[in-house]
Amino acid sequence: MSQPASLRDVSAGNFRFLPGIPPFSSGVVAMSGFQVVHATLRAPIPWRDGFGLIDRHLRAESRPRAALCAIELRIPAPFSFEGFDTFNAGYRAVLTDWKILLDGENPIARTNVAPVVGAPSEPSLYAFSYTVPGATTRPTFVVAGSGETRERGAGAAGIVRHGETSPEAMREKAAHVMSTEATRLRALGADWPDVTIIDVYTAEPIETFLPATILRQTGAAAIHGIRWFLSRPPVAGLEFEMDLRGVVREITLEV
Repeated sequence: MSQPASLRDVSAGNFRFLPGIPPFSSGVVAMSGFQVVHATLRAPIPWRDGFGLIDRHLRAESRPRAALCAIELRIPAPFSFEGFDTFNAGYRAVLTDWKILLDGENPIARTNVAPVVGAPSEPSLYAFSYTVPGATTRPTFVVAGSGETRERGAGAAGIVRHGETSPEAMREKAAHVMSTEATRLRALGADWPDVTIIDVYTAEPIETFLPATILRQTGAAAIHGIRWFLSRPPVAGLEFEMDLRGVVREITLEV
């Protein structure tokens, strides 16, 4: 696996990010003296309206727009590769309007999945993370969602065991994603003992590989278990996605 890119500073937002691809970064970590707060909406709302909610919340917290560091979206169904690109162009345009991009790079981490049950009728904001002043004894961070893609831009050919959902194929997919997330986690200057939430997104059974392929690999974080969202990754053909975070403050927002 190639070495991750160096972290870049978002001084106005008091966090650092691990560069990723145009739609999102690979992860974010708060700077010294600050911490990441994770906010979940009690009910998702259309994603463009969600940015208005984020704006109001940040102003109420006396934080700039630049403090926004991660986004979690829910979509009606997985996109085609072309549809995903189209959606990302509109999403990135909003970040451009917010003056979030840093020399053309997107610092915001993201997860974007399609629930099997209870999916929204249009792409919607489910949760977001932002920084506030406050020192912590451990780093606070968000590792962006990752699916079982070996090569970005390679289409279906870059997907691990594409078209397969047998227990062994799913185990191989999960192992690949675990490796990606672990690499990103350590690139952010954190490690498994710093993780407080592990999210898994798949519509396939995970019981056969959960203990050995996921939990035993997380060391001390295994005590927290995982949260399994019966959801599909954002692009048709992907079957398994994960994200991670380590925070000391989780809040729920009324809409």
